[in-house]
Amino acid sequence: MSNPQADYSNPFFSRGCRHEPTTDSSKAQHYCHGCSKLADVNYMESIPVPPGHIMFDCCEVRFKNSKKAFFKIPPELDIELGDIVAVESTPGHDIGIVSLIGESARLQMEARKVTTTDESIRKIYRKARPADIEKWVSSVSREREALVKTRQIASDLTLDMKVNDIEFQGDGTKATFYYTADERVDFRELIKVLAEQFKVRIEMKQIGIRQEAARVGGLGSCGRELCCSTWLTRFRSVSTHAARVQQLSSNPQKLAGQCGKLKCCLNYEVDAYVDAMKEFPTGDIVLKTRKGLANCNKIDVFKRLLWFNYLEAPGTFVALDLDVVKEIIKRNKRNEIPDDLETFDVNVETKPSPSPVRPKPQIEKGSKDNKQDKQ
Repeated sequence: MSNPQADYSNPFFSRGCRHEPTTDSSKAQHYCHGCSKLADVNYMESIPVPPGHIMFDCCEVRFKNSKKAFFKIPPELDIELGDIVAVESTPGHDIGIVSLIGESARLQMEARKVTTTDESIRKIYRKARPADIEKWVSSVSREREALVKTRQIASDLTLDMKVNDIEFQGDGTKATFYYTADERVDFRELIKVLAEQFKVRIEMKQIGIRQEAARVGGLGSCGRELCCSTWLTRFRSVSTHAARVQQLSSNPQKLAGQCGKLKCCLNYEVDAYVDAMKEFPTGDIVLKTRKGLANCNKIDVFKRLLWFNYLEAPGTFVALDLDVVKEIIKRNKRNEIPDDLETFDVNVETKPSPSPVRPKPQIEKGSKDNKQDKQ
């Protein structure tokens, strides 16, 4: 869900802020649920908390794009949804926004198979102070310029890699560079140059092609934003079997997404097709008629139609209902052969009737309008 008040040109949009936060801005002014990519849905928000219930001591904090982590809440700290907090990092501290609290955070941890005793869970130091927010804004504003410079430096060093994104830590002491590469890259010289250029600790992270598309974003062939950059958080393996089940074209250019891999949306309806195909006979079925043998060429799963053509006349197609096909198969097993398939044809292609042509109104001689024209 997008927010009409969100400023999509600001660098904090990917961090969950509809506007650039300031030291005197309230939570409602910079944060709005659903205004950023991969926003969490707090579906338990309307459920009242029972009296005496102890709040869950962990919460989810989001950073840039899809980077999220769980943190321990100190007992003396009152955390609310949308708060800007300073969290533990290596080295120093980072700045993030609280995206899930309470039971929603607990259920999310169970889904990710993370326990409260996990060593990867760090703690929240405090709510962000004005000095923390100023330093955070200063660090984030450097990312766009740093990305351009890094790509130029990598090109000068003739490194076969593509730098996709840069994330500066909230305290400005560390920068993470996300890149893609087909082969192993020796970027030791690159790290030295970047450390001298930006005066921060450098960390390089290689990501896959799908993760690159999720971070960069774009529009799919459907005209909507990419699923991986808006709501899809887990990548499932996509095979050509999903396309064959849905009887899609085997053209790889149509089946591939922006990342060059098979589209993730091929998995969305494949289960429905698999369940519906259980009622259909196998694709290599051949019907026997006195006119000749006929094989199946096309299936419309949800209309329950099958198209057959005669082996001796491949250009002639006959559409049959699924129940009719099952009945013909039973008759063939009893050695009963129908005369032809045209008797059972379903007329699925009906031409629209042409719209009637209205005759033009004719003005009679001597009418009032005719007299005025003559005048």
